[in-house]
Amino acid sequence: MRTPGMAVFKHENVEDFYELGEVLGSGQFAIVKRCTEKSTGNAYAAKFIKKRLSRVSRRGVKKEEIEREVGILQQLQHPNIVELHDVYENRTDVVLILELVSGGELFDFLAQKESLSEEEATQFIKQVLDGVQHLHSKKIAHFDLKPENIMLLDNNATLPRIKLIDFGLAHKIQDGADFKNIFGTPEFVAPEIVNYEPLGLEADMWSIGVITYILLSGASPFLGDTKQETLANISAVDYKFDEEFFSNTSELAKNFIRQLLEKDTRKRMTIQDALNHPWIKPVNPRQALVKRLSVINLENFKRQYARRRWKLSFRIVALCNHLTRIMKNQKSQKLPEQDGRDCESDQEEETVKRRPRTRKRSSTS
Repeated sequence: MRTPGMAVFKHENVEDFYELGEVLGSGQFAIVKRCTEKSTGNAYAAKFIKKRLSRVSRRGVKKEEIEREVGILQQLQHPNIVELHDVYENRTDVVLILELVSGGELFDFLAQKESLSEEEATQFIKQVLDGVQHLHSKKIAHFDLKPENIMLLDNNATLPRIKLIDFGLAHKIQDGADFKNIFGTPEFVAPEIVNYEPLGLEADMWSIGVITYILLSGASPFLGDTKQETLANISAVDYKFDEEFFSNTSELAKNFIRQLLEKDTRKRMTIQDALNHPWIKPVNPRQALVKRLSVINLENFKRQYARRRWKLSFRIVALCNHLTRIMKNQKSQKLPEQDGRDCESDQEEETVKRRPRTRKRSSTS
């Protein structure tokens, strides 16, 4: 019987057991390929994670970080969380055989819809909450909840099943331990991460508040023109419900968001509070009716969400150009290796590596 949290790696050739197919996606130090298990014919996703091969190198992921991700995934089994099927290791890579999640991102799916009521929106948020409740019941914080990590198992159903993915930053929260770190995607990180304060499960709840805000409007509550501006907005909890985007939004929905975007972690809703909130779980017919009658302005959502995606893509291009210049300079000057980040990362420019300087917000985003 497998010990909970113990990472188990098979030192066999993954291609002896799986037929590898097309590339589904790539990141900073990982590439995901479709694969088929030879013994069953079942389809999976093979995530190849490049290992850091020496302590002085910055190329690849530290083995202990991969082991932590695998150990956490091995503890999780829930309909709304991607399932780990198998793990292989060779000299250069660890290969995670994961449940194939082929429906794309939730927000891309919503951007194709012609109409969306708050009642339908809460059905999606409820699935996110259910997945997070499973995590939090095991004292595990995801620490990187964002639209890109909320996927659909498929997109054929009327209400597709949501899958939470990417547990590379997830941590088990130890009782009594003072855990601090600066990581995550700035647009979605909680103030306690920005301010380098003790972290807990509460950080995930803040991220759900930001996700819900974007779901109802397409706009991002704290996104500034620079990473520093974004983090300053978060630290100041500087956001508002702009009438242009929230004129048709119910007060129940706004209250749900307010109780998540609470700087004081003691006052922020827990996962159980969120599941019991009347916007998610109406306590009377009037609240249920409000959800059915409140229609999200999908034109605003599509326009603002497209603008947000363009902004992130622009930053990725800028980062790639910057890194290319650094690598060329290093090569011409024959400098020792300093940074192995590549341009394929869809998150690197948005990942906090150290505590940033902040400046006053100059305008409302």
